[in-house]
Formats: sequence, structure tokens, C-alpha cells
Amino acid sequence: MIYALNNATVFTGKDKYTGKVILIESDTIKDIVDPASVPDRAKVLDYSGYSISPGLIDLQIAGGGGYLFSENPTAKALEAITESIIKNGTTGFLIAVPTNSFDTYLQLFEIIKQNPHSAVIGLHLEGPYINKERGGAHNRGYIKAPDKNAIKKLLEEADGVVKMITLAPELCDAEFVRIIRDYGVLVAAGHSNATFQEATTGFEWGVKAVTHLFNAMSQFHHRDPGLPGAAFLAENVYASIIADGIHVDYNAISIAKKIMKNRLYLVSDAVEENLDGAYLHTRQKDRFTLPDGTLSGSNLTILKAVKNCVQHVGLELDEALRMASTYPAKLMGIDNYGCIFEGHKANLTVFDEFYGVKQVIINGKFYL
Repeated sequence: MIYALNNATVFTGKDKYTGKVILIESDTIKDIVDPASVPDRAKVLDYSGYSISPGLIDLQIAGGGGYLFSENPTAKALEAITESIIKNGTTGFLIAVPTNSFDTYLQLFEIIKQNPHSAVIGLHLEGPYINKERGGAHNRGYIKAPDKNAIKKLLEEADGVVKMITLAPELCDAEFVRIIRDYGVLVAAGHSNATFQEATTGFEWGVKAVTHLFNAMSQFHHRDPGLPGAAFLAENVYASIIADGIHVDYNAISIAKKIMKNRLYLVSDAVEENLDGAYLHTRQKDRFTLPDGTLSGSNLTILKAVKNCVQHVGLELDEALRMASTYPAKLMGIDNYGCIFEGHKANLTVFDEFYGVKQVIINGKFYL
């Protein structure tokens, strides 16, 4: 079956089209054509008034659908989380796991392995090798000093499930970073009190990204620009940012965007209410907090982050969409994702003028 997605405004990750038709065959983008070139055997779907973007990607989301994954390592929780995230317009995501016990990590690995889903890219471990001084909402009791044997054992057990690890580079050395990278895991700097020089050295070791820029890290100061300043100047380092106007002021996002350009990408850093266990998140109107009021996570979706970037940061929609699809896909080296091109996987997000989700397509399968 060939599906023809007609009458939408199409953002390919490079260009913006109107009056074009996206052809999907099996799990692949077959072509983008004029209406007159649609095959007779195609099933035509009318998306008048809607926009179609590359499938949105979230590289840091801890839960949804009533479950925080680290506190509910079950197939039921994974299914509910995945369904909730997809309904919100995201086609691929890393489940973020806060600093935790090794036993919990092992449980989470098995659940992911036993219950594969096209939208679940893998896990993003925030910790346990982070700086207690910048621990944020993380449980300090689980934070560990870097241990080369321990990380080897952990990643062997993960067997490819872990795709990203956030650590504090000032606490590590070049060999520790190399070990992680040798397992095919992307290393990010975050929950870190690194000086500008310590962060720059970490980038030289192979740290490729910065986790939630400005949050839970050394701050930009005129005598020591810290981790943010190092990220600004490192030409090959990406940074994620939480565009909810709470974690980071919109003006700060604008400044970072002007400096980092296509190296800045969006994450939700969303959590879910959880009232029992190691991580207690209480739902507020526009955020989540610890019981003591400490900010602990966002109430964002990636599509809402896109909307915020357009309405409050002043970005063009096509660029905000690239921050939520093209750039994270490039960072992770996910081939055939993040763009709507011939031969790429059919991962698409369809939304209306109010940023309401109309349709989600993952590897050619239609949701909603």
C-alpha cells in the first residue's frame, strides 16, 4: 500500500513545501511529488490545514501516562509511557533514568530488551557519575565516584540499551570517557560543577553534548564561563535545552540559540507524578517539584517546546522543528531520521495551527 499525504504544509528538515504530496510505502518515504504524480493505486489522505514535520525526538523524558519508569520498571509502565509520549506527537525518545541503584538499572535494561518498540530508542542514564554539588533533584545516596570496572559491567549488562550517559567531566578522566564511548554510548556533560577548562578538556576526551543547558551546572561567569561557556565555544558539541520558560528564561534560550545555532536542540525533561519511592515528584500547574518545592522536572511535551520557541523565543517554525527532530537525530547518529527525504524512514508528526496533534506515523505505522 502506498499512502499519499496531501494538502499539508510540509517541513522536511531542510525546506518548506506547500502543494506537495508525501508518498509512504511500507516503512519508508517513497517520494515527495506534485499532486499530478500521485500513483493511481495510492490511498490519498487529506491533511488540509495541517503541518507535517519529521517525527519529533525527545532525548530526555522520564515518564508519562501515570508512570515514572525508574520507579516502575515493568512492561505495563513502559507501554503506558510509550503510548502517552506518542499521543503527544513524539516518534522517538530516550527514557531518562535519574541516578539510581545498579539493581534498578538492571531491571530497566531487561524491560526495554523484552518489550521493544519502534519509538523507544533506548535509555539515557543521568548519572550515577555526577557532581553532588549540582545534583538538582537527584538522590544523593545513589551518586557514585567513577569506577572503570563498574561501568564496563553495567554497559555489558545493558547490551546496547543505553544510548546516552550524562556525567560530570570534572570527576572523570579520559579513559573513563573512552570506555563509555567504546560501548557505542554518547557521553554528555551535566549535573556538573566543571570549570570552563575542565569542561573543555572533557570535550577533548569525547564528550559530545551538554544536558539541559544552564540547569544543574556551573554557571556562566565573566571570570570563569563554566560549562555553558565551554559549550558555546566548542564547535562540535551539542546542548539540549528545556523550553518551558521555567527551567530557562526565554531570553537565555534566545542568547544560546544565537551562539550555538544548529547545535542546540530541545528536550522535555518531563517527569510524572510519583508519590512513593526514591524519586518523589508532585504535579504543579506548570511543572513538577519535590515535596520541599525544589523544581524536579517539566510538564512539557516536545511539540509544546516547539510552540514556545516560536511564540516566546521568536524562532521560525521550521527552525524550531529542526531543534526537535533534525538536530537530535544528527547528534545520535540515527540514520534516516529527522528529515523527510526519499528513502528515509516514515517517521512523521502531523499537527494543526494550534499545535494540536492530528497524527503520528512511526516507521509507516499510523497512530491516533
